[in-house]
Amino acid sequence: MAGSSSHQIRNIYVFGGSSPGKEIEFLKSANHLGQVLAERKIHLVYGGGSLGLITGVSIAVFLGGSQVLGVVPKALAKRGHHMKNNWRGTTSLHNF
Repeated sequence: MAGSSSHQIRNIYVFGGSSPGKEIEFLKSANHLGQVLAERKIHLVYGGGSLGLITGVSIAVFLGGSQVLGVVPKALAKRGHHMKNNWRGTTSLHNF
């Protein structure tokens, strides 16, 4: 295909809610997304929280062998609202 790119996605940022939702299907879908990302060797960057649907994604990616980087505001980190593995405290997203 002319003009097509052969770039492969290596990292992805996923934004997810801090609630697991009311339906178990939501959590199953989040877990499945994490498994697919890990199978494709795609690394995850996310909000770093330890609550809700995003936790299902991040744990599945981590257990699948891909890298997970959680970014959380320092104020929330001090209150313990983050995953303990590979996270960075930040005061703004401009640190990137």
